[in-house]
Amino acid sequence: MVEKCDIVIRRARTRIFPDKIVDISIDGGKITEVGERVAKKGEVEIDAAEGLVTESFVNAQLHMCKVYTFLTIGEEMIKLYHSPSMGESMTAHELAARIKDKYQESWIFENVKKAIMQGLKHGVTHIRAFVDTDTKAKLEGIKALLKAREEFRDVVNIQVVAFPQDGVIRDPGAEEYIRKAVGMGADIVGGIPWLEYTDEDAKAHIDKMFEIAKEHDKDVVMLTDDAGDPGLKTTDLLAVKAIREGWIGRVAVCHARAMALYPEPYFRKLVALLKKAQAGVVSNPHTAPLHARVKDLLRAGVIVALGQDDIADAYYPYGRNHMLEVAFLASHLMWMTTLKDMDALYDMITVNAARVLRIPNYELRVGCAADLVVLKAKNVYEALMYQNIPTHVISRGKLVAENKFETKYCKMSGMFT
Repeated sequence: MVEKCDIVIRRARTRIFPDKIVDISIDGGKITEVGERVAKKGEVEIDAAEGLVTESFVNAQLHMCKVYTFLTIGEEMIKLYHSPSMGESMTAHELAARIKDKYQESWIFENVKKAIMQGLKHGVTHIRAFVDTDTKAKLEGIKALLKAREEFRDVVNIQVVAFPQDGVIRDPGAEEYIRKAVGMGADIVGGIPWLEYTDEDAKAHIDKMFEIAKEHDKDVVMLTDDAGDPGLKTTDLLAVKAIREGWIGRVAVCHARAMALYPEPYFRKLVALLKKAQAGVVSNPHTAPLHARVKDLLRAGVIVALGQDDIADAYYPYGRNHMLEVAFLASHLMWMTTLKDMDALYDMITVNAARVLRIPNYELRVGCAADLVVLKAKNVYEALMYQNIPTHVISRGKLVAENKFETKYCKMSGMFT
């Protein structure tokens, strides 16, 4: 009698065995075998047709309470945020806050569901979701995201970040909303210290958010230095705080765009601090003119991931929660166009992103969780070139999405000979 398992993927290419066609068996939510011929019979049998099978995609940063609000808020803010020097970034943030006057759990929840389903179609099974949590947004976004996290918990892992988008010192009362959000079940304590008016206030911002994180044993993730000002150094402050508080490996930095303007000696000191703190860096080069020095960070051994950042909101008018598209754009914007670069980009939307989110054992290896995509591509190069949606998406050992590809060719009279 043939032994059975939940899923068998036949005729797959993988990054770990690039020169072999293999089968992959899945049972009990885990990868149980990777070999040239798996004898087991799957309850679900998938023919990869010699396409690439990899870990599914991880979106390391998405402002989820704002998705699909671009047409509601208008484009005034984008003109400022996308100015070449990013010198008006703070004003842009202040204008973007207007959407929160209309925040309601009901419509936020519907928009969030749409973004999750878009991501699932494109193979995204893990999302770190930033949710504005302050005196304007109150807890409307948090309630919507906690509801979505529960509804999709069997197919998509959503980490909810309670995020004081308008600052903490400059928005009295925001700290209390963060505390309430964490009490309701938010997974991570967020922050945006660079937005404060003074260096002293930026440090107080970080201190207050760490106080909450330590009380509740939560990780910390903050947007730092998101403007064209080399004098912004809150990435440094955050790394130092993590080291002093013993929050090693429990902190992530997003954006850090001012890094592009730092003098070399200071940049190298910052890299040393990030490595000592074991802090991950999330870059989103497609959403603004400046970006963190990703290639230099990678060369230095810093963990770097990519995020979608925004989907059709006041900061960015596009976005499909499609991480292959994000990596494709990053390849152009950062001139990462060699095959080695492409592999690094792919890591930044899979295994590296998982490390930033502290998801353990995120690999296509026996014993690891079965979060996989089957691609209509032979290798990473083709995957990035075409950005085809996966033919199959597997989350926690279950087939959760299947996309059909069909091209019809019709010969029209007189057009072809």
